[in-house]
Amino acid sequence: MESIEAGGFFSFTLAILLLFVGKGALSRYAILREYSIPEAVIGGFACAATVAVIYFVLGIQITFELGARDALLLYFFAAMGLNSDIKSLLSGGKPLIILIALAAVYIMMQNAVGMGVASAFGMNPVAGLMSGSVSLIGGVGTTLAWAPTFVDELGVTNAMELGIASNTIGLIFACVIGGPIAKFLINKHQLQGNPDQRLDVGSSHNAPNETVDSYSLLFAWLRLNIALMLGYGINELLVMADIALPLFVSCLMAGILLGNRTYKVFPKQYVEGGDRGLSLISDICLGMFIVMALMDLKIWELAGLLGYLSVVMTLQIGMSILFSLLVVFRLMGKDYEASVICSGFGGITLGSTATAIANMTAVTKQNGAAHRAFILVPLVCGFFVDIINAIAINFFIGL
Repeated sequence: MESIEAGGFFSFTLAILLLFVGKGALSRYAILREYSIPEAVIGGFACAATVAVIYFVLGIQITFELGARDALLLYFFAAMGLNSDIKSLLSGGKPLIILIALAAVYIMMQNAVGMGVASAFGMNPVAGLMSGSVSLIGGVGTTLAWAPTFVDELGVTNAMELGIASNTIGLIFACVIGGPIAKFLINKHQLQGNPDQRLDVGSSHNAPNETVDSYSLLFAWLRLNIALMLGYGINELLVMADIALPLFVSCLMAGILLGNRTYKVFPKQYVEGGDRGLSLISDICLGMFIVMALMDLKIWELAGLLGYLSVVMTLQIGMSILFSLLVVFRLMGKDYEASVICSGFGGITLGSTATAIANMTAVTKQNGAAHRAFILVPLVCGFFVDIINAIAINFFIGL
């Protein structure tokens, strides 16, 4: 098997090109806009599919150096924090608690499905956790962290392959179910969006092109870099306190702290249009991150586990859709904001926090702003879910 590794500069440039491919497809095909499929998903999956064809037909494995990907995620979450409104955050107490409870219940259900299917296939039941919250809600980072424990201590020799394969399938479907979930709810309940309000990320498909000058972008960049520096500081303090949280959570917290002080910290240097610049930068960073995540998918790794994966992932995907439609929507208020939250919930239960935000961004570009959703979902997905998931994994291993 011949192997080719694309360098970081080429990979980054290709990711930009793939975003344009996705944007072009959205412009050309109305059905993609109608179902709120993110442009990053279109371009990234086109790359993953092409790489898979080259692997199977020509026997060449292409890999990409994606060192910039994690930095893009940090910039995105810092921007989310800077754009947040602390008053709205504090006023969202009850919905926040409800969404945390729903996430906790779903993690238990997800692991029960994984262990049940593993038992039905004659596998060690604990192996099913790698097709449960370890790889799906946890994502690839949690998969890589837990796999050695499953191999060395629990005797699941193919734990890494199970986790990566489940995460690959989950990530693909996480990116495509969110938009249809929201569309179904919006149409069924005749919900109205907020097309006249500024979006939290990106710009509306129907909005006229807005002019942002260089100093607006530069000011936004300055705020982001300061937020990232503070985020690294917060992360170091958490590490010293023996609290393990993803770095992007620290950057989100730093953004929230700075975002509600900006006008006082920079009263004279504030540049009109800086918030708009921040929104555009965050949109680019999220799109590039999703593209790079999908570029890195190795579809051929699914082949050896096809029978088990086809059953367990069909059940996991179906449960995610039904739980979002029947439970999350009802308990989150049965309004437009709830439909956007459902699109994000579908993203996090199968993919990652980034796919959840990408789903919500695509929905709001088509239907209008949903500020509460962009406050609640990142907090629950990026902060509380990781803590609950770690507790749940240990609980099921103990069984």
